[in-house]
Amino acid sequence: MDSVSVHRIEFDIPWPPDTAYAYLVAADEPVLIDAGAPGEAGTQTLRDGLAEAGYELADIEHLFITHPHTDHGGQAATVVEAAEPTVYALDGVRERLERDTDDLAAAVRTNATEVGVPEPEDEVDRAVDSLRRNRDCLPPEHIDVELSPGETVKAGRLAFEAIHVPGHQENQAAFRHEGVLFAGDTAVEPFRPAALHVGLDDGCYEAIDAFHRGLDALEAVAPDIERVYPGHGPVFDDLQAVVDRDRASLERLAEDCRTALSDLGEATAYEVTETRVENLEKRPYTIFESVGALARLERQGGIESTTDDGVRRYHLDR
Repeated sequence: MDSVSVHRIEFDIPWPPDTAYAYLVAADEPVLIDAGAPGEAGTQTLRDGLAEAGYELADIEHLFITHPHTDHGGQAATVVEAAEPTVYALDGVRERLERDTDDLAAAVRTNATEVGVPEPEDEVDRAVDSLRRNRDCLPPEHIDVELSPGETVKAGRLAFEAIHVPGHQENQAAFRHEGVLFAGDTAVEPFRPAALHVGLDDGCYEAIDAFHRGLDALEAVAPDIERVYPGHGPVFDDLQAVVDRDRASLERLAEDCRTALSDLGEATAYEVTETRVENLEKRPYTIFESVGALARLERQGGIESTTDDGVRRYHLDR
């Protein structure tokens, strides 16, 4: 990597997979990729991780955020306060963080009802709380540079290309420097990241199609990538293998939804999820995956949907 070294900083998070990673790129102008988990423990972890590499918070001159989830932007405000770095994110992140909470609540309420969620207000509360947490960690005014997909920016003597990889999060970027990819939550070696995309906000029906577009973008650069530094899990070398695995996982997801719908005859996305997922209460994000998978199947043909009193029900094409 052009003789610069990458230092991995491990943060504890209170949900699976239990750890998240930020990366310090030691260069003439030190670069931090992602900002770890929130809270005082996260701040101390970041300080300790930088110190092990011979740096402190005030040394950071560039901060790249792959996506605005709290386990990746958790210490962004802390870094900005201490170091005043240039902060980079993909185009659209600032707008998403500035989302009006009343508009978000209205959209999620409508979509949760359409999906068949028994208690739509629970999803509304979850979405609004998530937005507020993300915004507290990464205040939108702290973002200095929004990068277009495919745009390259110089951070000191290092050039980073922003690659748009939606699906897990609509505005997620992977950052590429030469043969190295900082992947965020798009390429994780032990498992496929959840297709959260926008949750049940407007655009929820695009989640799986968007994930496939993100995999297309990764596949386009895979021949040139020698090492991947992910937001979770181990560092790895074979990006194409992970892309292939995730494509297969998405196809299995679609087939699971089709099978559940065949068994049920007619069902909402929520009912399909209940059928195919054990312990749905512990895995509420799976509803987002079912919504996106059923929409993809309908666009491809083979299943249809009708909406009555604001509730969408799917059935096999008759």
